[in-house]
Amino acid sequence: MNLKRVVITGIGALTPIGNTAKDFWGALLEGVSGAGLITRFDAEQFKCKIACELKGFDPSAHFSRKDCNRLDAYSQYGIVAADEAVGDAHLDEDCVRKERVGVIWGSGIGGVQTLQWECVDYALGDGSPRFSPYFVPKMIADICAGHISIRHGFKGPNYATVAACASSSAAIASAFDMIRLGRASVMVAGGSEAAVIESSIGGFSAMQALSTRNDDPLTASRPFDKGRDGFVLGEGAGAVVLEDLEHALARGATVYAEVTGVGLSADAYHITASHPDGDGAYEAMRSAVVESGMELKDVDHVNTHGTSTPIGDVSEPKAVARLFGEHAMRINLNATKSMTGHLLGAAGCVESIATVLAIRHGIIPPTINHFDDDEAIVPLNFTFHRAQERRVDFALCNAFGFGGHNVCIAFRKYNG
Repeated sequence: MNLKRVVITGIGALTPIGNTAKDFWGALLEGVSGAGLITRFDAEQFKCKIACELKGFDPSAHFSRKDCNRLDAYSQYGIVAADEAVGDAHLDEDCVRKERVGVIWGSGIGGVQTLQWECVDYALGDGSPRFSPYFVPKMIADICAGHISIRHGFKGPNYATVAACASSSAAIASAFDMIRLGRASVMVAGGSEAAVIESSIGGFSAMQALSTRNDDPLTASRPFDKGRDGFVLGEGAGAVVLEDLEHALARGATVYAEVTGVGLSADAYHITASHPDGDGAYEAMRSAVVESGMELKDVDHVNTHGTSTPIGDVSEPKAVARLFGEHAMRINLNATKSMTGHLLGAAGCVESIATVLAIRHGIIPPTINHFDDDEAIVPLNFTFHRAQERRVDFALCNAFGFGGHNVCIAFRKYNG
């Protein structure tokens, strides 16, 4: 069977450091931190009082008042990012058959805001079961994929992926297979998350997963730094358009990069902690390189999962060092989450966009907020402090989720 080649022809991002893909990329190169004190609710009584919130996002600029009331924030974010990617790829033109365009969308938590608000309203009420008829349609994790398809009339494969913090990477991996196997010509894939609310901050805090550097939010997300004390929760969305190469060339689409392989694995170790030796990460990266038909020495860049957690930031570099050997020091690693915080299910796609743009522009965004080396972390080139120009022909993007879900996506420069 002849597998189709798959390329990226559109991108869209809504992040704590930029509300479009262009603004997001510019902020990445400048090393901008998106963290600050929480404004979504009064966090005074919480251990963690900081998050990476969206700035200046106005739902009414994108949706009617009625639609705003019918859409959980996670769907709003996802639709806006998808709209940008669809527009960037010019998919609304007549040259695209809508029956051959699908949507796969990821979210780790889905409509958790709606779930919280509806349950609180019920608990504080008189006991009458007066739930909104939109409760379930706003909350369920697949609904954003449905809204995107309805909005644009895309009638191809349509479903959701849930793999915790690897959800949107799993969506890209699934979309990649859909096109390779000929089940669709174009797929919109990505993920969104809107979890900066009391229940999420409280729940992650109870796990001791969040940073409590409340007196210095801007530097709280510190991947690979000795002083890291947990991740900073973020919100937003990322979307990419994947397309059959022949289909893209036939309609004159812009090609950002080629998707050449994916690696998926399970740690089979612990519900939240990564394997201490990075076994699952190792296998995911190895599989992505093998499926790409490339060699380990071809890898120029790895966008790490790099969350700023004590355990995860030790195991992932171990996996990189073990897999690549001497070549590991010639790879530029970085951690986008040092700037955006952790967007949970949206993180993988947002970081895939950063990886694709690093290939396209020949610049590796930095890992910010590094102050002290940690002797427990394998010393590698983490691109600390400032962006670095270099040619990037082949790159990997890692995403790992609670439950031991690991996804690595391989991207290659498209040279025609």
